[in-house]
Amino acid sequence: MKHLLSTQDLSARNALRLLDTAEEMAAVGEREIKKLPALRGRTVVNLFFEDSTRTRISFEAAAKRLSADVINFAAKGSSVSKGESLKDTAQTLEAMSADAVVIRHPASGAPARLAASGWIDAAVVNAGDGTHEHPTQALLDAFTLRRHWARIAGNPSAGTTLVGMKVLIVGDVLHSRVARSNVWLLTTLGAEVLLAGPPTLLPVGVGSWPCTVFYNLDDALAQRPDAVMMLRLQAERMNAAFFPSTREYSRRWGFDDGRLALLDTMGLDDTVIMHPGPMNRGLEISSAAADSPRSTVLAQVRNGVSVRMAALYLLLSGDPQDDDDHSDDRPHQDDPFATTPEGRTP
Repeated sequence: MKHLLSTQDLSARNALRLLDTAEEMAAVGEREIKKLPALRGRTVVNLFFEDSTRTRISFEAAAKRLSADVINFAAKGSSVSKGESLKDTAQTLEAMSADAVVIRHPASGAPARLAASGWIDAAVVNAGDGTHEHPTQALLDAFTLRRHWARIAGNPSAGTTLVGMKVLIVGDVLHSRVARSNVWLLTTLGAEVLLAGPPTLLPVGVGSWPCTVFYNLDDALAQRPDAVMMLRLQAERMNAAFFPSTREYSRRWGFDDGRLALLDTMGLDDTVIMHPGPMNRGLEISSAAADSPRSTVLAQVRNGVSVRMAALYLLLSGDPQDDDDHSDDRPHQDDPFATTPEGRTP
């Protein structure tokens, strides 16, 4: 991989390499000295044109644990606020000999534009672009799910895929780059993906996505998912009335205490609840659900550092075993990478 721009372009082989490498990085986080010299002398620039807390800090921690030098760039207070273009900013970073640029941008496609422009010779990592994709968030979600799936089967996580797992993604899919990246990546890893949300918050053309769509949350829960991923309602991206009121949205589409209890009633003891954060408690998810033993929210944050360490390491290490084939190699039962809950394929 030269860049990490989209999960739609990520082959199953590369996705598994990223996740397996993240397992090794996670072990580093359990040491007394949580640092590796792998990227010593390399420079990673966090180029954030949108506000962020979790993602920026996670990338910064990942780069520093690999001993890279880190430069944090925020649009506010920079020359961007004076009208400087993305091209001028990129050429400035090129002059500083940046080895990797982690970019978050409000315009969909900005990271791909930066990677293909020739303005900069650094590896580009998409940290979220508009309503397009957020690949490292999907990777950390898949990492979290894979650990859970392997634990249920009594298998080690390394080498495990998500074949046989059913993941339900709920809420504001229309504005969610997290949902898009997860649909592609989870499908590539062999999971069955379900989407649920009001028709006004589902994208045009969603019927062609590799997933099953529901317009009623309770009908979707009746499919007995192994994981329920609640999405943040992104009011800052809404320029129209997509639902009558937040109270109605919470009643019909929020994961409230009643739906939390329903999982117990249905005997879904191993179903986990996920959220990419930040959470709107009481709107898309209740406090009881967010803080329950089923919740993986804090694990997702913790796993994010390991996944981003893996991404930076593989992009900057020049691994000769890299595979750039982006053909459809989704795992299935006859695939050498395929794994089921009952056991790992030899």
